[in-house]
Amino acid sequence: MRLAVFAALVLSSLALAAPAQEPKPAPKLAPKDGWIDLMKPDVWKKVDDRWVFTDAVKLAPNAKGKADAALKAEKKDGGTIWVNGETGRLPNLITKEAFGDCEIHVEFLIAKGSNAGVKFHEVYEIQIDDSHGKKELTGSNNGGIYPRANLEKGGYLDKGVPPKVNASKPAGEWQTLTATWTAPRFNAQGEKTASARVSAKLNGEVIHDNVEVKTPTGGNWAKKETPTGALMLQSDHGPTAWRNVKIRAIK
Repeated sequence: MRLAVFAALVLSSLALAAPAQEPKPAPKLAPKDGWIDLMKPDVWKKVDDRWVFTDAVKLAPNAKGKADAALKAEKKDGGTIWVNGETGRLPNLITKEAFGDCEIHVEFLIAKGSNAGVKFHEVYEIQIDDSHGKKELTGSNNGGIYPRANLEKGGYLDKGVPPKVNASKPAGEWQTLTATWTAPRFNAQGEKTASARVSAKLNGEVIHDNVEVKTPTGGNWAKKETPTGALMLQSDHGPTAWRNVKIRAIK
C-alpha cells in the first residue's frame, strides 16, 4: 500500500512539473485557387483620392430618363464598393501586375446612359454600356468587343463583335461579367503567331465563345501587341460602381 501511494505521489509531482503543451497553430487557409482580389488600392498603379468607397450605391433621384446621371453613395470606412466620384469621370484603374492568359470576375453597376469598360492589356476592351432592352447589338453595346476607331476622321472602322445575346440588366442594377482571356502568341523573333481569344458570360449568359480578337480595340487598334499586359477598368466615361473584382492567371 505504501509503495502504491508513493508511486502516485511521484507521478502527480511529475505532471505538475511538466511544462504545459503549446497550443497547435491554426492551419493556414489555402489560397483561393489563385484569385487575386483587385478591390484593394495597393494592386493598382494609382487610385485617385476622389473615389468613393462605400457599402451601398443606387441611382440618384434625378436619374430617371436622364443620361449620364450620377450614382448616389455615401463614404463608408472599409467599404467594398468603389464609385468613380461625383462626376463619374476619374482616371482609369490599371493594375501594377501584368497578365497573359487569365480569368476575370467583375461586378459593376452603371447609371442611366453611362458606360465603362474592362480592358485586357489596357487595349482590348469588353464594353460596359447601358444597353438594356436593345434589339440590334454591336460591339459598342454592353458585353461587346469594342470596334476599332478611326483616329483621323472619328467614328468606327467596323462594328466590333457584338454579344451573342443581350443579357444586360437595367441601369442601377448589379451585373456580373466573367471572362477567360487567351493572350496573343509570339515566336522567338517576336512575330505574332496567333491572335488573342476571349470567352465571356454576362449575368450568367454566354456572350462570347472563344472569339478571336485580331487587334486591339478602339483607338488602340494600331498599337503593338504584347504577350502580357495590365488589366484596366475604364473609369472616365460615366458613373460606374465596381465590386468583387478579381483576376486569376492561367498557366
